[in-house]
Amino acid sequence: MKRLCKVYLIIFLLGLACPVVKADGNSSENEKLLQQAEKLLNNYKDSEALLLYEQIIATSADNYEALCKASFLHSRIGDRYTDETQKSKHFAIAREYAQKAYDLNPKDAESNYVMALSIGCQAMISGPKDKLAGINQVKTFLDAALASNSHHAGAWHILGRWYFKMANLNFAEKAASKFMFGGVCEEATNTDAANAIENAIKYSPENIRYYYDLACVYEEMKDDSACIATLEKAINLNLQTKEELEISRRCKLLLHQKKKI
Repeated sequence: MKRLCKVYLIIFLLGLACPVVKADGNSSENEKLLQQAEKLLNNYKDSEALLLYEQIIATSADNYEALCKASFLHSRIGDRYTDETQKSKHFAIAREYAQKAYDLNPKDAESNYVMALSIGCQAMISGPKDKLAGINQVKTFLDAALASNSHHAGAWHILGRWYFKMANLNFAEKAASKFMFGGVCEEATNTDAANAIENAIKYSPENIRYYYDLACVYEEMKDDSACIATLEKAINLNLQTKEELEISRRCKLLLHQKKKI
């Protein structure tokens, strides 16, 4: 009887041990895939990186890092399309992944950032009412992201764009915003937008998009000297992608226009 009990005890312990070994192996494989994906992302191979992040999600649906990165990449890739259907498809997946990441870790900067990014992207292709609702909702997630990590360049950049959008609503949009959200747009200024994007540049000084957006804010503010200085910094950056080269082309065109004035 004692011998039989001993056999059952060994079987029971082996049964407990097997899942642990499997989980550890899966975790180890995911770590390798995360490293490979990060390397691809750093080398501007977004589609290849996304495939790896989604491979991880397929086997580990609660992998927080993969969910955040996949959401970010769907937003970025979707933004490149001119076709509204393709945009909408990528933005919807971005929002789904962001929501899952947020549910796992609602206080972390990254989950709040990808929530803000995905909601903002969806808002830009929505009708007027949904657009305003989305833009208003973005601010809550940006505040949470920056409360968690005040050095988050991406969150500062979106916040700058949020201030700029809200500060420059047309009459109808301002009236709708005031009616729906209590006039939150009245608190936003172009100076707020410039300050936020300057912080984005401070924490990520090689991102040419930040410089271009900041120059556009200064142009709206009619601050030509600040606009020109920002554009001159932008065109001297070390660029890697076609997207960056296109932004650089816009910077040069705007700089040429400003110097002719």
